Formats: sequence, structure tokens, C-alpha cells
Amino acid sequence: MATLEQQRAQDAWEKSGTYTKEHVKFAKGLPALIMNSGLMQVLAFCYEKGQKESQRHNEEVARDLRIWLQSRFRKLIPSADFAPFMEALMKVQDSRDFQAITAEAFAWLRWLRQMAPARVKEN
Repeated sequence: MATLEQQRAQDAWEKSGTYTKEHVKFAKGLPALIMNSGLMQVLAFCYEKGQKESQRHNEEVARDLRIWLQSRFRKLIPSADFAPFMEALMKVQDSRDFQAITAEAFAWLRWLRQMAPARVKEN
């Protein structure tokens, strides 16, 4: 049985397998964005930015984060799709649950920041 840290590392490794330099650069700055603006605000920003083809990497990294968070908090977040995910976060009643979700985002992003540069393919 893998530890939670090993699961985070494996997931970040697998997800970053198709990342480019743009993904890596964005992933490195994502924790600071979340610290400054909040998880929901940053996820909305990533989704909106990712609608442009040239900024697609923003939504792709955010989607990978949503998928991870949904897998960890299945009872609170039934879907990783953008709109249902955001609606679920808005309905979280207990602030401790929301803090746990945010803390998990930071924990996964720590691994992604390490794994993604090792996996990026030279363009």
C-alpha cells in the first residue's frame, strides 16, 4: 500500500508526462497564486485563461489538480469537471473541510513542481 505522499508523487509524475515548458512554468507559480487569491478564484482564472488555445496549459494544469482533489474528497466533490467542481466547493459547509482541500492542493502541487520539470519534453 503506497503512502499518501507516494500517491501524490505518482499522480504528479503521470499527469506531467505530456507537459511542455509552459505547463512547468505555470505549475511553479500556481501555489503563490492560490496563496494570494484563494483556490476557487485561481481555478476560475485558469479555466477562463485556458479557453484561449495559446493559454490551454493553464486549464490543463488546473484540470489535473481538480482531478486529484476530487479523487481525495469524493464525498464533498462528486465531479472534477469545472462547473460541478466549483459548485461543490461553494457548498462546502465546514471551513475545516475547505482548508483540508486547499492544503491538499498545495501538497499535490509540491510534487508537481518537482516532477514536471523532470518530465518536460524539449520543444
